[in-house]
Amino acid sequence: MSAVRVVVVDDSAFSRRTITKMLEGIKDIEVIGFATNGEEGIQKVIALKPDLVTLDLEMPKMDGFTLLRILTNRFSMPVIVISALSGADNVFKALELGALDFIAKPSSTASADLLLIKEDLQQKVLQVFNHKPKGINRLNLKSPVEKRKNEQLQRTVKSTAAPRQTTAIDIVAIGSSTGGPPALQSIFSSFENKFPFAVVVSQHMPAGFTKAFADRLNRSSLFDIKEAEDGDPVIPGRILIAPGGMNMTFEVSGGQVTARIVPPASTDRYVPSVDVMLESCAGIYRNRMIAVILTGMGNDGSKGVKKVHENGGYVIAESAETAVVFGMPREAVVTGLVDIVVPLHRVAQEILVKGELL
Repeated sequence: MSAVRVVVVDDSAFSRRTITKMLEGIKDIEVIGFATNGEEGIQKVIALKPDLVTLDLEMPKMDGFTLLRILTNRFSMPVIVISALSGADNVFKALELGALDFIAKPSSTASADLLLIKEDLQQKVLQVFNHKPKGINRLNLKSPVEKRKNEQLQRTVKSTAAPRQTTAIDIVAIGSSTGGPPALQSIFSSFENKFPFAVVVSQHMPAGFTKAFADRLNRSSLFDIKEAEDGDPVIPGRILIAPGGMNMTFEVSGGQVTARIVPPASTDRYVPSVDVMLESCAGIYRNRMIAVILTGMGNDGSKGVKKVHENGGYVIAESAETAVVFGMPREAVVTGLVDIVVPLHRVAQEILVKGELL
């Protein structure tokens, strides 16, 4: 592949130098310029036409959010946000505005700790472009056609009568990575009723971000959404988000399914692990579960899909049409065990159809 051409936008000279050094540490990445604020960022993008921009959100003159809107809407430019943990809520706002992914800075001040993100930064930049051209398409829900389709689904789901007290499923288990936060919000906010099934989610995310993510989702959904804690009961109408940096499994005690939060194994490449969650879920819920594999890089979820299928569960994968990165869904489809592949705006509908709620 040709070199990925990157512009680094950050008001900290130390951060710019460090990020540039990390990116240029591998042969397939070339940093072609940098900017100290949003205004300079626009000028550099117009002049240099990079493949990707890395962006800090807190900058003087034009802030990162304003630049992000311009880059994603006017230039359709892939953007990876590099932000401190203290700005967790801002990170999710950035993802909703079109940022492709984010990387957490270990510290908000100039520190050698910034070098700790080297592997994550290089991996995310390269993996995005290993999935071209599908990999760098923004969610097509922004296009007029997709907006109309999404609005039609919203009307369909919202016009549904109050759900019956029984359903064909007890749980929906969802795995996602790059592009996952806005995709999950789209699905959860489309339900007007609190349906009688539980939902569990493993979204690849570092420690410290998932509580803010769950709280943000909770504000726009009728489901009760929270970051999972060890021992939380898995109950209808509740959505549990696996904590960043940890895995979520399940056990039955006294007739009640509870979540267990456990450290990842040394072999777990992606955390929270979708495979671990699905395999644990399938052993308990068997044919009364739906597994959903959304947008993301890598192959996490493909092993779990096999376990779900073996136990009679139903598997949905997001299509390349809307997936920001068609990596995880594609690997699931390759197993030959996915029951249906649908664009994002049809995922909620398919869940309700399979659950006999439509």
